[in-house]
Amino acid sequence: MAGSIAGQEYPSAPGAVGVRGGEGGQVERRSVLRALGIGGGTALAASALAACSSSRGSNSSGSIGDFPKTSAWKFAFVNHVTTNSFFAPTQSGMKDAASLLGLATPTWTGSENGVVSEMVNAFETAISAKVDGIAIPLTDSNAFVAPTKAALAAGIPVIAYNANATGNYALAYVGQDLYQSGYQMGEKIATQVTSGTILVGISQPGSLNVQPRLDGLKAALAAKSPGVTVHTVDTGAAQADELSAMESAYQGQKAAKGIYAVDAGSTASIAQMITKYGIKGQVHAGGYDLLADTITGVSSGAMDFTIDQSAYLQGFLPVLYLFMYRMTGSLVFPPATDTGLTFVTSGNVSPYASSKSWIEGGANHAVVPMPSAISLPAPSTVQS
Repeated sequence: MAGSIAGQEYPSAPGAVGVRGGEGGQVERRSVLRALGIGGGTALAASALAACSSSRGSNSSGSIGDFPKTSAWKFAFVNHVTTNSFFAPTQSGMKDAASLLGLATPTWTGSENGVVSEMVNAFETAISAKVDGIAIPLTDSNAFVAPTKAALAAGIPVIAYNANATGNYALAYVGQDLYQSGYQMGEKIATQVTSGTILVGISQPGSLNVQPRLDGLKAALAAKSPGVTVHTVDTGAAQADELSAMESAYQGQKAAKGIYAVDAGSTASIAQMITKYGIKGQVHAGGYDLLADTITGVSSGAMDFTIDQSAYLQGFLPVLYLFMYRMTGSLVFPPATDTGLTFVTSGNVSPYASSKSWIEGGANHAVVPMPSAISLPAPSTVQS
């Protein structure tokens, strides 16, 4: 499978309970789920699972610990850019979750270049194959409504990941709040650029995995730095073509005060371009995600920042949530989960650059050492 990563096993952590996955399903699942504590509802689910005495489906495998016998459920991931490097950690996440739960690796299918009709075809094929759960980015407002309804009517749960859309019927969304992340990016840009033109690359204008970010960015700049003009660059869905698109735009706008992007490939292209043209320090730059060129760009000072949205969790959590939903006969509803926004800058890029963890798309499967002290997050807020 193009763009995929070979199956992997979790590293052994100090004091950890032994866990091994694979075809035999030999996994201490209750211990794993209790230890994970990822996303709202996981602790509740672990308790609910231990209390279950039966599960839906057939072809049962042996029970483990206090868990009931479970079917060898097969899940399918439909994706909009199946070979894009951004989704390497997502594929790792779905494989790891399946291994922990004793399930087969989910299928990875869809479109290489964001063609919605190809995604719909893959969606419908998964339904016809009677898979046990489907995860799909809702990159279009209308195209996935009918197949989602058909899947649910056939008893197949559907979860959205990476992109969401209003008026659709996925049980939950696992991914970043895209508009809000774009708005926060715009606010950050406003502290760096107060007037003039900036270039902003976008791989697929109109696609709901990236367009909301651009919309949020523009709204923030209109409010915070109205003197900034945004020149949008359509870089295309093919990752190999994004560098030339950004270079062409820069050649026509060399007076640009900043160069930014709202997708992974375009961001990595900006890092390459700034180094190629020797303009580090002459122009502000930033974008999204953790491709190797991007991390190098932040480390070298070519880029001011990039944004981490936890691509791994966007593969791991849908598998976990589909599993719990089926295990409990729909009693544990999949929780909507914002996978977050972390600005990666020169001040905190070191662990990203040095660990090369498989969690972020690298090859290192060792446990990443904890820092000696944990920085305080933003204080919690409670609506009253």
